[in-house]
Amino acid sequence: MNVLNRNRFALSLTLLGLLMAPMIVAGAVLEEIIVTAQKREQNVQDVGIAITAFNRDQLIALGFTNAQEITALAPNVSTVQPNGEANYAIAIRGVANSDFTSNVESPIAVYVDEVYISQMSGAGFLMFDLERVEILRGPQGTLFGRNATGGLAHYISVKPSHEYGGFGDVTFGEHKQIKFKGAVGGGISENLAARLSIATHQNEGYVTNRLSGEKLNNANDFAARVQLLWTPSDDVEFLLNARSASQDIRTGFFEYVSALFPNGIPTPGQPNPDLGGYVDNDGDVFAGDYDFIGHNKLESSGVTGTLTWEFENYTFTSISDVQSLKRDYIEDTDSSPADYWNFYLTTDTEQFSQELRLNGETARMNWTTGLYYFDLDINDSNGAIQRGWFPNLLDLLGVPAVDPLRSANGLDSPYTITTESWSIFGQSEFSLTDKWSAIAGFRWTEEERKNIYANNAVTFSDIAQSGTDPKSIVATFAVYEGILDDGTWSAKLGLDYRPNDDLLLYASWNRGTKSGGFNAPFLPTDTFVIDDFMKYDPEALDAYEAGFKWSFMDGRARLNVSAYYYDYANYQAFTFIGLDTFTLNADAENTGFEAEFQASLYEGLDLLLGVGYIDVKVTNVPGITVDVPGVVTAILPGETLTSVQSPKWNVNGLVRYEWSALKGRVAIQADFQYRSETFMSLVPGPSTTQDGYAVSNAALSWTDNDDRWGARVFVSNLTNEKYVVQAFDISGTFGNGGFLVGMNEEYYGRPRWYGLSVRYNW
Repeated sequence: MNVLNRNRFALSLTLLGLLMAPMIVAGAVLEEIIVTAQKREQNVQDVGIAITAFNRDQLIALGFTNAQEITALAPNVSTVQPNGEANYAIAIRGVANSDFTSNVESPIAVYVDEVYISQMSGAGFLMFDLERVEILRGPQGTLFGRNATGGLAHYISVKPSHEYGGFGDVTFGEHKQIKFKGAVGGGISENLAARLSIATHQNEGYVTNRLSGEKLNNANDFAARVQLLWTPSDDVEFLLNARSASQDIRTGFFEYVSALFPNGIPTPGQPNPDLGGYVDNDGDVFAGDYDFIGHNKLESSGVTGTLTWEFENYTFTSISDVQSLKRDYIEDTDSSPADYWNFYLTTDTEQFSQELRLNGETARMNWTTGLYYFDLDINDSNGAIQRGWFPNLLDLLGVPAVDPLRSANGLDSPYTITTESWSIFGQSEFSLTDKWSAIAGFRWTEEERKNIYANNAVTFSDIAQSGTDPKSIVATFAVYEGILDDGTWSAKLGLDYRPNDDLLLYASWNRGTKSGGFNAPFLPTDTFVIDDFMKYDPEALDAYEAGFKWSFMDGRARLNVSAYYYDYANYQAFTFIGLDTFTLNADAENTGFEAEFQASLYEGLDLLLGVGYIDVKVTNVPGITVDVPGVVTAILPGETLTSVQSPKWNVNGLVRYEWSALKGRVAIQADFQYRSETFMSLVPGPSTTQDGYAVSNAALSWTDNDDRWGARVFVSNLTNEKYVVQAFDISGTFGNGGFLVGMNEEYYGRPRWYGLSVRYNW
């Protein structure tokens, strides 16, 4: 029996055992959820949008502590890790961004408390003290301000109140894990309330460096949020939200795989001549021989001021936000004991946004209109430090090294990008009859984006550990200045039909747009540093969708189904050429559906099931032949291809059974996610294809009758499934210097992980 079949068999036995359990108390998962997907409070079952949402009680009951756990239970939604623990992005309906370059904005927008998070490296935040999470599928451009072509994830934190209270939650787990989340809040005066929320996560790591015995891919994260709520009158409130987060971890450790050039076919046991004849064939994907210990150091902060003023039948909202992010990332790219190649990224961004919004309602209409301004300044770089001489990079490029015995050579590509955008938007919902309603929305956006880029040969000191260390420019290969000045429009037309209180049928057309941008290659070549490759145009999407939301069994069950067709123009396709990432304009079509079933089948027994199907076809990709002497030769054909990180089938499920015991409530829970074959490159090959796999989890929890004390024992990745979440074929770069054997990089999802959490509420 193979691993996948064993997973399914074990999970089937677990589900069968739970379904046969006796009825004792009410379920805890199926609750009414209020969302703000249309900038006003509505029951999720009354909104004609494909939404997966969890409120605070559900997040606690299900034990969710990070974004990956939530996305795993949303069909056609997954989390993408382009280069390990340092970056996170969300994929919805096959729409994803796998580019680890810092300046690229994702087509799946991430919002925290109505504020857009532009940097993907800032999206891996700790999830703590949340009121709810909303995942919206499909374009959301008419009401949300930035790049929500494929959908968005909105994380809403618990707000201050005058009632004193809080909680503390500590987790102990494998690899010396200690995670803490806590909050405290209450009234300070008659008109002022406050809430302080903090979180920290520590573990030693789960990847072993065989050279030193040191553990890698660890956790070392801290986050804090302070909120002040001032209510000078019953109609006016002002919320100040100040937050800060930091991370300093040992990351970027890929599994080394010997591979043949040019197709990346794995060749276990074959030595790599460029890496001193290195071989790694022990079969342990969580161990390697790393001469260099990389890191991801990140600091972010932000302040948001939200003013809400209600008068007559109107609500005025002003959201002002400023945030910054700094990042220093470097990795052992060759994943070997050879001191050969260390890729790095640096990020220094400042972001400001301002939204002014007016909501109103009449007897038959709800409407929203507003203005949105966005300003982003990016001062980033990417490059590589090379100490090895197998052969030396600068020698190949014809640049003399400076004191090669006491210096490290490298490439450095600094760039600055300034973005200024403003938009005007509006959407209204009109009740045509008691059963029919129509929705119409529109947004016009003006945006100017400027880029200044250079590609330099540099030398570092022989002890350089980061791309931020001092460097000397030896030669400049290329410079580039570009500008994008575009006006784009988003729109929505929808029709809802409610034949009774338990059923909603809806159909819609959405036009979504995503800003254009700039690539930032660090391999020097005139082939790349031209307009055709350095910049890409805005993406436009026409999305057609129909679905229904049905509540039955006296409200104890829900079935939500949606089907869609996406037609793209200037689709922003991600690809990997040599050692560089590129976004290129192409055409694409995407067809699929998802179904979600939630039910309290018996008293105390909750069931969640989801299934999604995605079929993406990418066409008219520019044909490229690249030839950088001694470095890479690659061909990207102009044929029908598929999108990255978009498995055709994904299935998820959860069973939770709760009963009275031990002066409280005991619950047992099992969940799983299955993903079919997944491609990690626009041009799929054996090295960038992950076969279908399933990951399952289980937990046992107890809560006292007063809801004060709680404990939870859990195991993630119950069957210890080994699966690749990102892979790069670099067989044509490391090992092609007259030899056929090169290498691939593979990054694996976390292994099996046990833990215990204890929570106290007051």
